Amino acid sequence: MAYTGDVTPGGPSQTRELPALTIRKASVSDMDNNVYLLTCRATGAQLLVDAADDAPRVLALLQEGSGGLDLVVTTHQHWDHHRALAEVVAATGAASAAGEADAPHLPVKPGQLLRQGDSVTFGEISLDVVHLRGHTPGSVALAYRDPEGGTHLFTGDSLFPGGVGNTGKDAARFTSLLDDVEQRVFGVYDDGTWVYPGHGRDTTLGAERPHLAEWRARGW
Repeated sequence: MAYTGDVTPGGPSQTRELPALTIRKASVSDMDNNVYLLTCRATGAQLLVDAADDAPRVLALLQEGSGGLDLVVTTHQHWDHHRALAEVVAATGAASAAGEADAPHLPVKPGQLLRQGDSVTFGEISLDVVHLRGHTPGSVALAYRDPEGGTHLFTGDSLFPGGVGNTGKDAARFTSLLDDVEQRVFGVYDDGTWVYPGHGRDTTLGAERPHLAEWRARGW
């Protein structure tokens, strides 16, 4: 099946094969939280983005790859993105990582605190850490620059098709988030960059870039 990024809660995952990395996307819970499993094709090492809910489903997703789990990265502190974190870490022995400012609010203390410009590695894969302030103080995105292709960006709740994440109608938070998204995402990565958000459908930076001024003008 060709990858589209369209998944439903409790339904089958979708798989995208890159030369060095396999990406699997699944949805859990009635909030349609996306869970991403990244598998290093050379070593079988695996990284999970957001153990959001439904630990049995997340653990089954690991088996769709190599079976183990090396690292869980939590994109931000909101409860719907880490409901299965403690159970998944306990079951797998995986290390955990999260943005430094959000770390105290998670049910599992991260072993790695993430800051702008950091990287996380598993197997032969390295992901750039992008700190996006506004949805939460410590929200992070992860960018994989495919040596043989484009960039793949896992944005949590900071960037979606049609806009940035919810900032609670707080003008300062909105400005902070949109500034970071413009400077640290759109200012760095090209239009072919594929965006994998924390909920719902995927998009590309090329599809969203023309609307940045509109987002700023409307204030959300």
